[in-house]
Amino acid sequence: MTWDGKIPVLVVGGGMISEEVILPTVFQEQKRGRVGNVSIASRRAKTISHLKDFFKKYEFRGYPDPQKEPDLERDHSDIYKQAIADLEDHGVVIVATPDHLHTPVILSAIDAGHHVIVQKPLCLKVAEAHQILNLSMDKGIYVLTDYHKRHDRAIRAVKFKYSQGDLGEMLHGHAWIEEKREMSLEVFARWCEKSSPFEYIGIHYADAYYYITGLKPKKLTAFGQKKFLPKHGKDAFDAIQATIEWEDGSVLFIQTSWVCSEYNSALTNQGLQLSGTEGEYWADHKDRNLHFVTQKKGYEDFNPNFFKGYNDWDDPNEIEWVGYGYDSIKQGLDDARNIDMAVMGLPEDQIVPARRKIIEKLSKTRALPNQALIGTAINEAVRLSIANNNRFVGFDENMYPILL
Repeated sequence: MTWDGKIPVLVVGGGMISEEVILPTVFQEQKRGRVGNVSIASRRAKTISHLKDFFKKYEFRGYPDPQKEPDLERDHSDIYKQAIADLEDHGVVIVATPDHLHTPVILSAIDAGHHVIVQKPLCLKVAEAHQILNLSMDKGIYVLTDYHKRHDRAIRAVKFKYSQGDLGEMLHGHAWIEEKREMSLEVFARWCEKSSPFEYIGIHYADAYYYITGLKPKKLTAFGQKKFLPKHGKDAFDAIQATIEWEDGSVLFIQTSWVCSEYNSALTNQGLQLSGTEGEYWADHKDRNLHFVTQKKGYEDFNPNFFKGYNDWDDPNEIEWVGYGYDSIKQGLDDARNIDMAVMGLPEDQIVPARRKIIEKLSKTRALPNQALIGTAINEAVRLSIANNNRFVGFDENMYPILL
């Protein structure tokens, strides 16, 4: 059967990011004729039932099926395996599970011959990142980590200026990204103890520095505090800070938290400051100089750039989703489609080598496993430093963290 170019999509994980960003993106791409059938796998039928109700206008297959599951709270931890087995050819698996559960889903998708888009970070262990890298290259499978900050024009702007030499050589920088306490106490209550604000959001800015400069980390030291969350029954870090020295001697300090006040004017405080020998960069990525005050939400710092709905140009009654959160996922879907379109009609023994060649070229400009490995290494090193009284942690030639 001839393929029509529409990508079948399976989303594994039905939490906040799937509901608010991934699924609206996928359904809009479906509406525009670029995505085919959509499936969603989640551990609990209750989540699928909620998504069916929330996205009433759209059809998708849910795993598990809430109509066939008498206990909606029952845990189906391996349901993604059946969903992957059922996914049609040319499928893309979007992994949106908790961070510590990424690896088995990614490996299952690769084994089944499907391309992958995974929410950052790729995984939490360097050994797992190498496993993903090696298997994906062996099978000619595209695996993109969704570091959507790379698509933020505030980040692309400084990358361009740096590439033109306008900032000179990097000296130091400061990044901050902190979220409301609802994230750790409510949204991620089931698994916040297995993650941290650094692994979950701080890694965005570690990756951004790598993306901007092309530099790899040399060593780091990290600190963590557990004061608020333990009082609320969670053995999790309130905040983590890391000071990273890069291979050129420049230093980036990153501060993270997920216990900010519920009355904050936006979900996320975030920004980046960089100083070089020839110039400086400073950006408040929370305050985009756009504010609302309404009876419904009070005062609100509004970021029009990440992922927002607007009136569709052709049908004002419909919503058009735009932003760098959209662009990042769309890039992955477009790449996967282009790869499979490029190898159509080739003899069977030439398909994998041809895909490898395309993926190797993309690996220079995308957060494929060879690049996403950097974020994973930094995350693992941060944990190692904190566990060893804030000792410095370096990296070997394969980016495995080593105590110094």
